Amino acid sequence: MSHIDSIIASDWRSEFQRLEGAYAPATMRSYRADVEAFENWCVENGIKRPFPASVETVCCFLEDQGQSKASSTVQRRLYAIRKVHRLLRLTDPTYDEDINLAMRKVRRQQSIRPRQAKGLTRNYLDNLLDSEPATPWGLRNRAMLALGYELMTRRSELIALRNQDITERRDGTFRVLIRRSKADPYGQGRIAFTSKRTGDLLREWLACRGPTIEWLFCPIYRGSVIDRCLETTSIRSVIKEAARRCGLPPDQVASFSAHSMRVGAAQDLLAGGFNTAAIMRAGGWKSVNVLARYLEKAEHNVWA
Repeated sequence: MSHIDSIIASDWRSEFQRLEGAYAPATMRSYRADVEAFENWCVENGIKRPFPASVETVCCFLEDQGQSKASSTVQRRLYAIRKVHRLLRLTDPTYDEDINLAMRKVRRQQSIRPRQAKGLTRNYLDNLLDSEPATPWGLRNRAMLALGYELMTRRSELIALRNQDITERRDGTFRVLIRRSKADPYGQGRIAFTSKRTGDLLREWLACRGPTIEWLFCPIYRGSVIDRCLETTSIRSVIKEAARRCGLPPDQVASFSAHSMRVGAAQDLLAGGFNTAAIMRAGGWKSVNVLARYLEKAEHNVWA
């Protein structure tokens, strides 16, 4: 590698600034962490110059990562290494056939099925809503859980909602615009509607929150609302805390996640007679394979 290449290769972090706005912030954080993981691995293995990387180096890295990381994480790290080479206009080793073989080895040695979040179906949801106290936190959490379930939102979509995204209708329900999602990076958005019950819960929370807050669901500190969006981890905490209040066994509490509302709503729709195409439209799914994993337990209940 020439002296100029060495200087360029050491400056990948500044080159990553070109990606800002083209990718979601979470994706950017993951890419940076992935490249740093590759750099650290190179240092630990006596490789002085990570970039440009050789095919052999990348293969060894991928197979080593596959010993402790999920195959999806290893795949993402491969994408991050590819992105750095492209940004630095270096020869890209990641399309070599040996790279494909290394990834096949990683996937084959990880034959364990991905862990599926427990579905927060309607029976669980009703109990969780009833457990919330008559406090500002309880009003927010009831509205948030009910809305997340009915709209089948991802956690990032739910906390990103703002006042301008909801429109109250004459019948007491709300029209909600979900502007951007993991499956919709360019923000075409999808429209969803609430029930009257969820509309009532949302109005109670909005009356408590007040008109000056931009974000639909915001943090509350010492009883006062704060004008910023919640952290994505907050939704998982709300679900798990409510599940504990309901007296659910620890193993069931542990199996709930922020994704549980989306999973549970899809399972309820299937049990209610809706077909896969209708459920995919309602939840904004692009992959039938992902949805099929959600519906496995619901199908068992339908045919049992």
